[in-house]
Amino acid sequence: MRQAKQGEILLVSSGDLRLSANQNCWAAQLEMEQKLTTAIEQFGWTVKRAHAYNPIKKHGFIDSQRMGMDIFNNIDPNQPLIVAESVWQYSHHVLAGLFTHRGPILTVANWSGQWPGLVGMLNLNGCLTKAKVSYSTLWSENFTDDFFTDGLAEWLATGKISYDQSHVKSFDLTKIPLADDKRGRAFAKKLKARKVIMGVFDEGCMGMYNAIIPDELLHQTGFFKERLSQSALYAAMLQVTDQEAEAILNWLLQKGMTFNWGTDEATELTKNQTLAQCKMYIAALRIADEFACDTIGIQYQQGLKDLTVASDLVEGLLNNEDRPPVYALDGKELYAKKALPHFNEVDECAGLDALLTYNLWNELGMTGENTLHDIRWGEYYKGVDIDGFVWLFLISGAAPAAHFINGYAGASSERQPAMYFRLGGGSLKGISKPGFIVWSRVFVADNELHCDLGVGEVVALPADETKRRWEGTTPEWPIMHAILKGVSRDQLMARHKANHIQVVYTNYEAAAHEACRIKAAAMDELGLKVHFCGDVNLSKKRNSI
Repeated sequence: MRQAKQGEILLVSSGDLRLSANQNCWAAQLEMEQKLTTAIEQFGWTVKRAHAYNPIKKHGFIDSQRMGMDIFNNIDPNQPLIVAESVWQYSHHVLAGLFTHRGPILTVANWSGQWPGLVGMLNLNGCLTKAKVSYSTLWSENFTDDFFTDGLAEWLATGKISYDQSHVKSFDLTKIPLADDKRGRAFAKKLKARKVIMGVFDEGCMGMYNAIIPDELLHQTGFFKERLSQSALYAAMLQVTDQEAEAILNWLLQKGMTFNWGTDEATELTKNQTLAQCKMYIAALRIADEFACDTIGIQYQQGLKDLTVASDLVEGLLNNEDRPPVYALDGKELYAKKALPHFNEVDECAGLDALLTYNLWNELGMTGENTLHDIRWGEYYKGVDIDGFVWLFLISGAAPAAHFINGYAGASSERQPAMYFRLGGGSLKGISKPGFIVWSRVFVADNELHCDLGVGEVVALPADETKRRWEGTTPEWPIMHAILKGVSRDQLMARHKANHIQVVYTNYEAAAHEACRIKAAAMDELGLKVHFCGDVNLSKKRNSI
């Protein structure tokens, strides 16, 4: 084992499992590490990379769990350590090493929409929180701003960083209207008594340890897993007829949805790829019906990608109430006139939230279609009627057409990037409509389930600004421009324990606050530790739900 040097910080970087992603992001990672090193050296410390650039792979990321374990076996467990990220990373590549590391740990990401280190770091933070590993976290665009340098100075001096968490209020320490409390608890009691089946197509996606809810915690809420296989999903796709797939596609075309088809299977979305996705949509509903699932999640990223098309279009369709009808072999319509809530990337924390939210909103007389998004990036924006920090939420799949301006008519399907999805498949892309939302995140901490939630507003940015933001991130994916009420950029980053955030619309602003309160009571009744975040009105207002 290498002995620590006085005044030296070791740096590691967890990477993607996919070679193309690591190669694509390496230049940005190198630039980020250089800026980070310069910032640290100004405080009199030195930085040493704990693993070298690989000239054969053409990147310097840790790209497997075994590689991460071997690297940490040569690290003094008491030495200060930084995990620096400019790429989506698989947290299990470094989780084992960080689990036994005793020295101060700092996770750092570049503030960038183009390079997804921010998303990767948020996932790692959620994984470390679940694993009960102590860490601090920082983020910056250029590593020269006061927030970053002040935080870095504090970590170098004390081994930890304090954060402004004044926006967080424990549900246990707040008082909401009795009617809201009773409504939420009555709903949750019925849900828990009936019990819920969560269909999980291959647990654990892209290293997201934080997205797996331990059974012993999940069962206390009334949710139980039906563990399903993606190979069974693929087999079920083979049983769907071409005519059935064509009927799904024709339904979408009649709704006005656009498919940007080409002819090159390797680089373009083709009609054949879309038809294969239609078969997957039918197969998913039939399997869900077979096992009486209330909600399902398809892992997809590592399993099916070498067999068939991406699942993203499927996920968005499942989350929409108005969707193409699917029939069992005996002719029965499956989940008629309802969404089948789908949790992208088998994020079970999102799955619990999605199912509860969908059913609760319907009981409150509102449409319950909801989705998770990646917290991809954000930037301050000032324009007509907008003056604030506008988050850019983005996700490959799961966003329902009901969230988009003009619904299906405002939606398109674009080919997923070829470097990730060799066999293609399209997204369900659109711009989220203006309106008020409730946002939330379920997560595991201290071996308990928690839920953060608050209110926000989706805003309409000018077309050129939307285009700029899309082109600086992933233009094939659906986008949401959101302002979170009473929560600053740095407050959310310091507090949030996942790369994903759950969003659902309400009818108007007062309804968002009331529904947030009722949802908090429901989550509390299920046994979660609930926290209001930001400006949530805790009293009753007129024009309520």
